[in-house]
Amino acid sequence: MKVIKLREGKERSLLRRHPWVFEGSIAKGKADFGETVRVESAGGDFLCWAAYSPSSSIKVRAWSWDETERVDEAFFARRIAAALAYRERLAVDSNGVRLIHGEADGLPGLIVDRYDDLLVAQFLAAGTEKWKGVIADALLAATGLTRLYERSDSGVRQLEGLTPVKGWVRGEGNTEVILTESSWKLSLDVAEGHKTGYYLDQRDNRREFAQWVRRLGAQSVLNCYSYTGGFSIAALAGGATDVTSVDSSGPALARATRHVELNGFNPDHHRALDADVNATLRGFLKEGRQFDAIVLDPPKFAPSAAHADRASRAYKDINRLGLKLLKPGGLLCTYSCSGGVGPELFHKIVAGAGMDAFVDAYIVDRVGAAADHPQTLCFPEGEYLKGLLVMRR
Repeated sequence: MKVIKLREGKERSLLRRHPWVFEGSIAKGKADFGETVRVESAGGDFLCWAAYSPSSSIKVRAWSWDETERVDEAFFARRIAAALAYRERLAVDSNGVRLIHGEADGLPGLIVDRYDDLLVAQFLAAGTEKWKGVIADALLAATGLTRLYERSDSGVRQLEGLTPVKGWVRGEGNTEVILTESSWKLSLDVAEGHKTGYYLDQRDNRREFAQWVRRLGAQSVLNCYSYTGGFSIAALAGGATDVTSVDSSGPALARATRHVELNGFNPDHHRALDADVNATLRGFLKEGRQFDAIVLDPPKFAPSAAHADRASRAYKDINRLGLKLLKPGGLLCTYSCSGGVGPELFHKIVAGAGMDAFVDAYIVDRVGAAADHPQTLCFPEGEYLKGLLVMRR
């Protein structure tokens, strides 16, 4: 077993059970790609068993803080079983569930979603890549399923010295799935959709949005960065009769239109607009348009804290326009999935947007990812999705 020895004082994060060790914290020691290593303090005390990544700035990702535990097939079976047991307790009202959420489930670099009878996984770090076959077999054994599709085509893999991978790991067949959520049906293709196929993390927020639309009697709804129209379906389910979905992806909008039909809503109540969101918001402002409810759910503007300044300007601009387009008493649901923008900063950005728009609003809720995308006490970086629901005064 190879040993990674840390510099003096650099053991504090591991003692707090934070799973990452950066290159600058290491005094000596190297290992092969994905190899399990023993991590020790400068004084030689055991800290954790971890996976080593030669290419990443995060050189070590902890597997276990138990010196007696071995990282083997049984280890992964135990971790997967524990993750599934947690999801069982949640009783998620959907056939789409996040089963493994990386560091939060003690499996850094592994994301697994279940869509009905199909598993979709992302192997994003050296350790999970090395153990891919073992993990795949353990997942199928634990779930009783037979098919596992890989969507390791995220840019994060490049930081690990890995190339993108997409395709079947176990099994084969159709990659189209009908997702049930609340009382709605949503279609997706796990081979082509964003991330693992869909944004399961927004499940609870879509349901809450439908409730707000009904409670406020909102009729005109603008859904920006709509993707395949999840929030648009929620708006229609809440009773809205004039819903506009804006996205720059024609195929995503075509699927949003199919979702309207799939759920039996009046197609005349929905319009799909293939356009740039910023330009559309500015155009609506010039036209004097206003809406009862607006959703802003943009892609990741700041993948890391280093991008926060530039991202802040982008978030502020769209929120300023959104608040201007909101009717008095209307609801703005605004979200950020950028890990580099924390909840406090996001609040400041939206507050600044309100000042620039000369609009004040009540904060009626603060939201995050659904509970099957857990954040743990020891890993605050896991809090990537945050949202504010604000009602214009």
